[in-house]
Amino acid sequence: MRVALIAGTYFPERCGVADYTAQLRQALEAEGVQSLVLTTRSVAQQHGDPMIQGAVADWNLANLPALAKAIHSSRADLLHIQHAAGTYGFQRAIFLLPLLLKLSGYGAPIVVSVHEYGWWEWQPAGIPPKWLEALKGWGQERGWWDREDGFLLTQAAAVIATNGAAAAVIRARLPQLERLYRIPIAANVSASDFTRDFDSDFDRSKARRQLRQRCGWQPDRQVIAFFGFLHPVKGIETLLLAFRQVLDTDPNAGLILIGGVESLALPAQQAADYWQQLQQRIQDLNLGSAVHLTGYLPAPQVSELLHGADLGVLPFNPGVTSKSGSLLTLLAHDLPVVAQMSDRIMVLERGQIRDHADTATILEGPTSTYTRRLLGAFDANQTATTKRMIEHVA
Repeated sequence: MRVALIAGTYFPERCGVADYTAQLRQALEAEGVQSLVLTTRSVAQQHGDPMIQGAVADWNLANLPALAKAIHSSRADLLHIQHAAGTYGFQRAIFLLPLLLKLSGYGAPIVVSVHEYGWWEWQPAGIPPKWLEALKGWGQERGWWDREDGFLLTQAAAVIATNGAAAAVIRARLPQLERLYRIPIAANVSASDFTRDFDSDFDRSKARRQLRQRCGWQPDRQVIAFFGFLHPVKGIETLLLAFRQVLDTDPNAGLILIGGVESLALPAQQAADYWQQLQQRIQDLNLGSAVHLTGYLPAPQVSELLHGADLGVLPFNPGVTSKSGSLLTLLAHDLPVVAQMSDRIMVLERGQIRDHADTATILEGPTSTYTRRLLGAFDANQTATTKRMIEHVA
């Protein structure tokens, strides 16, 4: 079987959707399914891989016929479109592709994976708002198109939503869409990228030693790890300020920022500027060698470092959700995670509230046995640092 994948961009080290697509290709290969990526010519040229082909110069309307021609020529048994608005440069021509393919006699099934949805409605200039709203609603009620993605979803044989929020909005707008599937994303980096055997050969203490040696830290250093692209919306500045306060009370703590800075949202020069800003901030806060930045690393190296850490922290400005690959990766490595900024904490067990109080009260004097067990799950030598980090970030 042969699957053609349309990807707005295909640099897995810079884009979460591209990384998802790359991991999907690996999974398909393991099942004996061949995959071909159709993307822009500039992206394909940088790969030099015959299975990553440049079908278009850009994702605008003028390039749509060339894309359709490349799809026909691929002789794929199935077409799988990966969609997130930013990966296509926020251009909407891709929304017409399924209709164009059907009109040109394309017969293979079309599957669309929706990575984000519900925030980018079509608002063209020059059309009176009342007319536009009537047009959107008229076609959407009949299942011909939807108000955000045109023909992309309605003309697909199946639609995959990678998160619950997107699935809920699609279902509300297109209740007649029968083949909508909710398939959550997995961790960007699985624990098996470093070791596949936790019970016998794997020795976490070795990973702990190697991490501390890499950073030039003492063997007993308590290590807090951030994983993901470094970007202003990720709360890195908040994290550095919080870590400064942690160091003031626990000089034995260390912070490692695992991840590259260049991404689809932060291209080359902006990425270089932000990297310098972070370095300057670390210097201004007098954090020195207590903070280590790795830059982009391959998955096995990321996994090794996470196996050696004591605590994960993700102080994203908007918070985290189940579609966060960074959160899933930290959890996959059995790390306790500080992920939200909050003055209060509610602890649930099987849907029942066990504790609900301000952060300090929960950490220092939980009333329920369940909460005490959760806090007691930390190793004795990491509990103090973990609590301080939670206090300062939360």
